[in-house]
Formats: sequence, structure tokens, C-alpha cells
Amino acid sequence: MCAKRIIGREKEVKILDGVWKSKDAEFIAVYGRRRVGKTHLIREYFSDKGIYLEASGAKDKPLKKQLENFMKAVSQTFFKGAPLHTPQNWDEAFEILAKALLSIPKSKKVIIFLDELPWMATKKSGLLQSLDYYWNLHWSKIPNLILVACGSAASWILEKLIYAKGGLHKRITRKILLEPYNLKETQEFLKSLSVKLNQKQILDIYMAIGGIPYYLKAVDKGLSAAQNVEAICFQKNGLLYNEFSNLFEALFEEADVNLTIVREIVKHGNEISREDLIRATGIRSGGTLNKRLQELEASNFIQSFVPYGRKTRDRSYRVIDEFALFHLKWIEPILTTGVGIEQGYWQNMVNTPAVTNWAGYAFENVCLKHTYQIRQALGIEKIACKAGRWHYLPKKGSDKQGAQIDLLFDREDGIITICEVKYSNKSFVIDRDYGKQLVKKQEVFEQQIKPSKQIFLAMITTCGVKSNLWSEELVQNNITLADLFA
Repeated sequence: MCAKRIIGREKEVKILDGVWKSKDAEFIAVYGRRRVGKTHLIREYFSDKGIYLEASGAKDKPLKKQLENFMKAVSQTFFKGAPLHTPQNWDEAFEILAKALLSIPKSKKVIIFLDELPWMATKKSGLLQSLDYYWNLHWSKIPNLILVACGSAASWILEKLIYAKGGLHKRITRKILLEPYNLKETQEFLKSLSVKLNQKQILDIYMAIGGIPYYLKAVDKGLSAAQNVEAICFQKNGLLYNEFSNLFEALFEEADVNLTIVREIVKHGNEISREDLIRATGIRSGGTLNKRLQELEASNFIQSFVPYGRKTRDRSYRVIDEFALFHLKWIEPILTTGVGIEQGYWQNMVNTPAVTNWAGYAFENVCLKHTYQIRQALGIEKIACKAGRWHYLPKKGSDKQGAQIDLLFDREDGIITICEVKYSNKSFVIDRDYGKQLVKKQEVFEQQIKPSKQIFLAMITTCGVKSNLWSEELVQNNITLADLFA
């Protein structure tokens, strides 16, 4: 049932296949970060599968404009484009739609796609109440009806629809969280655009702009990763030159507050505890902070986690959106100077120590998004395990040594695999000094955690590990970039 123009999205297409084959009315909620491809997925899958109505909310437009746009879609779908009067409210609009639905034979599927529903549901518009009434009393009884509600304001979709406490409570029959492409899907998408790059070049683009289809469309064939990032991010006419602030303004009512949170997380090494975040931002702990964090997490900009060996109250946060990290590190500092960006800036920067250091953190972030592929490479995808990060920071004045583990898997087969993540342009060499660092890191981990399990060390590198005495002695598993593309 998958449309030819849908790249990847196997899990999502499977859900939509189930919706299409269902003999009952279906109410689907689709949410995810802006530009991630939600509209494309629904349109490509459903637009040729029956009677298809697509209406979209318009940001910051009044109720009258939202109703006008909706009625145009109803007219084009059910009345051959004949002009319809603009109703006064959503009850009237949905009543017209309900009557139109009655004329459709039960043998034909009808898809109603309400895109950017959070924008459509202006304040005091009553849209949700009307939607609740017509779904519960009328539309849920039409077995050939598929209603799709979609929005980039993920927290709104979660609060108002998926976890609604009012009339729409438990009315959603299926939900789809559409996430950015992983590395393999990114490779497939670029291939569909006739962009032929090797995995290392794709990784370098991915670390800058992530797996967002809309951004990846700007990748130009015949250009290197560095040339593409230069053109997309650092040239004034580049797609992402001014994208960041517009992105937050389009998604969040409290865009400034959410930007402050993201900036502080990045400023603290892209890992900050809740307590430190409160101190850094001045936002009080409670409902306001919780809502802002929930919005950012639901939109895939940040991720909350509990460091390995710690308690829930020690929850921390990190930014997981590649473009956000890249913008705050490289683009924003230049834009704020007001001087402008010199031609060829990024191409001249790519081999500097500063970029190499940043790439190490960016690659670590990519690995944390590909833990399933790493588990496959380790041969433990069928073994129950908990993935996590760990760090130990000794108290001031202590003579103890701190340590950090990028990623670990606490496995039910009696093993803890600790992973060392390294980005490089060639085979990584474990020399004498680095070998001693690895030994000491494992010792600190064992002293602090006192695990009863066997410890294995895995190296995750872009270009593999060069074989020598240290690698043979210390490393049990070698995982390369190719494994992350699996």
C-alpha cells in the first residue's frame, strides 16, 4: 500500500496500512517536529485512495479566515468547487461537512485531513468542542471515514487530543510520532534525489542539519558535504541561514523561553540537570518549566534522561536536534557580530581543531540516536538491556579522578558493554596514553558502580580502529559508521 514517493517510514506506513484496511471509523493523530514530513506522509499515502479532503490551519489568522479556508477545501472535495458561504462557527462548518458525508456510499473511503490543527483551533473558536460533538455523535459511526489530525505543535496534539481529558478523551484510535530520518533513511532519501555521497560525507551533512527531509532537499549533487553545509547554512540565500528563530516562532507560543532553555543546555556542554537548569534560566520549578520542557521534548528538540546509576530526581536534559546544536555552535555566534560570514567560511573551518572537537560531540549525539543499530552490531538486539550514559565528577578538593562513559548497555546476560565514541577522518589509533585513559576510565566506573557483571569495551568509530597491541588487549567489539547505516 506504500506510495512510491514515501522514502523510509516503514513503521508509519504499517500503521497507515492498518487504518486503510480497518472496517471502523479511524481518528489518527500525527505529530512531530516542523519540516519533518508529516503532511507529505499523509498526502502521499491517502490522496489517491478515495475521497480526500485536505484543509490546513493558517498561523495567526483569525477564526473567519480559518473557516474560509476550510470551506474552500469542502467545496473542492464535495461540491466541485462551487462557492459556499462562510459559516459563523465550527458547528455550522462541520454540519455542512456532515451532510456531505451522508451522500458518500459506504463502499468508498473518505479521508478528512486537518493539517496544522493547532493553528486552525484559534482561541475561543470552539473548534475542539465542535470536533468532539461531531466525532462522538456522527463521524465515529461512519465505518468508511478516516479523520487525520496533524500538527507541528506536538505538545498541543498530546494535550488536546491524545491525552485529552474532555470529550475527546480516548477518542484517538491511532497515533504517529513522526521523527527525523535516521542515517539509513537519509541515505535512501538523498539517493532518491540523485545525490551520491559515501557514508562519511552523509554523516558530516547529518551532523549539521539532521534527518529533516525539507532540509535534505537542499543538498546539491556534485558538491561535497563541506560545500553543501556552506551553501545551506552559511550563505545569506541558504535555506537554513535564518531558519532557527523562525522555527521556534512557528512552533511555540513562548518561543523566547524555549530558546533560553535550549541555549543553556548547550552552554553547559549539552547536558544539564534540572536543578542547574532552574538556576541558569531563572524559571521556577513547577508548571511553567514542566510545560516548556514537555513542549521541547515532544517536538524532538531535547531529551530527558536519568544518568546510569542515579535516581529519577537526578534527571538531566540534552539537546538532540542536530540543526539546533549546529546553529548555536557555529551560525549564531557569527550572526550576532553583525559582520557577516565570509565566503568559504565552513570549507576553511572543517579541518580545524575546533570543528574536529565539535564533531566528536556531534557524532556522539548521532550514536545515541542509533542505539538499536549499535545493539545489532553488538549482537545483543534480542538480549534485554538498558542503555544509558554515565559520568562521575568528584567533589572539589578530592584527589579522586572523574570519568565519563558516552554510552553503555547494562545487559541481562551478565555483561555491561561500555562504549567509547570517536570521530575521525581515518582509522582511529589507540596509543599508549589513550590506552591508559581507557583503563583508568573503566577502573573509576568499577570503583563507583561496583558492578557484579563482566565489563566489555566497545569502540564506535567513523573509520574503524587500527589494530595494535592496545586495541587487541582492551577492545572486545569494534563498531563502525557502516554499522550505524544498517
